[in-house]
Amino acid sequence: MLSRNSMKPSQARLNDSKGDQVSRRTNASPIGSLELSLSSRSGTESLGKAIGCALTGGEVLALIGELGAGKTALVRGIASGLGAPPNSVSSPTFMLIHKYHGRLPLIHADLYRLHTDAEVETIGLPDYFTGQAVIAIEWADRFPTLLPKDRLEVRLTHRSLTTRKVQLTAHGPQSLRLLAYVKRTQCSSRRSRPSRQAKPSIRRKALKR
Repeated sequence: MLSRNSMKPSQARLNDSKGDQVSRRTNASPIGSLELSLSSRSGTESLGKAIGCALTGGEVLALIGELGAGKTALVRGIASGLGAPPNSVSSPTFMLIHKYHGRLPLIHADLYRLHTDAEVETIGLPDYFTGQAVIAIEWADRFPTLLPKDRLEVRLTHRSLTTRKVQLTAHGPQSLRLLAYVKRTQCSSRRSRPSRQAKPSIRRKALKR
């Protein structure tokens, strides 16, 4: 058995590289979260746009949710926030990976039809994790051990036919900064909405006069 000291430099570097990859892909504990309620498809796209506007390159977005939960609609909004044509976004279920060009390249992957880690490796998805591209992965929860340590998980679930719950969870410092930006934009948009309770009270006062 070879000790580390007896290895050739090239062998040592190779083992270090493999070790880094394992460490990078090991699941990390969440360090921040945000829960939102969306009442329409346009609301899902608006959330995606807010995320897209904050991206700086290298972020991984792990999209989780059943069929029809709004994963592709969210990516359409992300593309818009990056300056890519949102109408060109479609689910890559059969193509597996789509690439869109905005101020940053957006890699859109769909892992629904894949069954093993080897199949994911074959399509080259892990190769994008080391670049400046933004990667949005639908059905990311099917292959958790292949995901980078630093990622933003976006879990979409149905509440009714028209409303969805969205849980955003940051795993790592880069995704935490992105989450903080989304929190600020969502809070500011809520403050800017007119109060729906103010109008009835004004009408009641007018009737008393």
